[in-house]
Amino acid sequence: MRGEKGFVHANPKTYPGPTLLEEKTPSRLRRYGGLARSLLPGLITGAANDDPCAVGTYAKAGAAFGFSFLWTAPVTFPMMAATIYLCSKLSLVTGKGIAGVVRDYYPRWLLYSLVSTLFVANILEAGADIGAIAASLRVFLPVPVTGITVGIAVLILILQSWGSYELLQNIFGTLALALFAYVGAAFLARPGVRELIWPTIVPKAHFTGDYLAMLVALIGTRLSPYLYFWESSQKLERESIVSRTSPESREKLRSAAWDVNTGMFFSNLIMYFVILCTAATLFRAGHTNIETAAEAAQALRPLAGSAASVLFALGILGAGALAVPVLTTGPAHALAEIFGWRHGLRNAPGGAPEFYGVIALSTGVAIAISLLGFNPIAALFWASVIMGLLAPPLMLIIMLAVNNRKIMGNHSNSRVLKLLGWLTTIAVTAAAGALIWSWIT
Repeated sequence: MRGEKGFVHANPKTYPGPTLLEEKTPSRLRRYGGLARSLLPGLITGAANDDPCAVGTYAKAGAAFGFSFLWTAPVTFPMMAATIYLCSKLSLVTGKGIAGVVRDYYPRWLLYSLVSTLFVANILEAGADIGAIAASLRVFLPVPVTGITVGIAVLILILQSWGSYELLQNIFGTLALALFAYVGAAFLARPGVRELIWPTIVPKAHFTGDYLAMLVALIGTRLSPYLYFWESSQKLERESIVSRTSPESREKLRSAAWDVNTGMFFSNLIMYFVILCTAATLFRAGHTNIETAAEAAQALRPLAGSAASVLFALGILGAGALAVPVLTTGPAHALAEIFGWRHGLRNAPGGAPEFYGVIALSTGVAIAISLLGFNPIAALFWASVIMGLLAPPLMLIIMLAVNNRKIMGNHSNSRVLKLLGWLTTIAVTAAAGALIWSWIT
């Protein structure tokens, strides 16, 4: 019989059992350790989900519109959690990624349009993210960073191809946690209670082109289509397919929901405090137009002082290094499902040459885009707008699929989940439609 600390007792009858101290202390340590281990992946996922495109967009929103967009964080959290969970559920039940489901149940023109648009949008955002890494490094490195940027992108590609995404998380994940410095900087900037709470709970909309463009960009960062494909493909790689009748399947789906909720909560927490911090510092100071990484970093001065640029660069480097593989892998998974290629990051490059070829091509094009000399903050913003415009049709496809009994079998969705999903679809469609209308009128 194995005792409390792992020792084997020859005669369990003579062993009086663990003392009160032996019984409580290890279990308490295990409980706290287990809690820390369960929260850390969520922290990293939340930080990594806020890629440079997202952080740059939040900073522009806070600087340009002050506290007006604080309401978007609590409003988009349940939308994000529901949408990403539905993508997980779709793959766990069907054993296919989103592209595979569309291939089997919807017209080919829809499949090809969807995947080609995703391919272009993901590469543009990856290029913007790589450019943001370069811009943030340029803030405090007194040397040309073109070579460093290319080197980082190539290193990411090597680790992604011959290592694993988990290895990338171990290397760059803790750097991404530097984004939580915005939480401390926001408090040190001392925003007023009234200017903080009211915009958080009451949306204040302005039907102007600039405001609608920013709203769509924020939606694009929160409900970014690349996350749908990534979540779907990763569930297939990490989890076994749930049975349509097994009682364990409900538990697996609950576990997936917990993981998603934790990650999306921390992601929205970062969003909220980046907007709050830049509003309380840059907007108050009249610095309403952020054009460079150095300007975005100034919001961290209340916390980090002269080291604000370094802290900002570390967060952007970590988040960008985790986001670029996600952006380049999504189209590779989609194309592999269309053409029947062997795919998945668990395969070695030699075992899935077409899959890794698409990843290498996407990374190369993204590097080229990042070297074209676009304003990095503007590129981040417009990449987010593109993702926001792509979100409505993809949301509609996902909602139709997850509510189709031919696809999902007995794993139907609750009324609350259906309501959240359809409300999200309507909201992103309305925002995108309003922006397009403002452009043509």
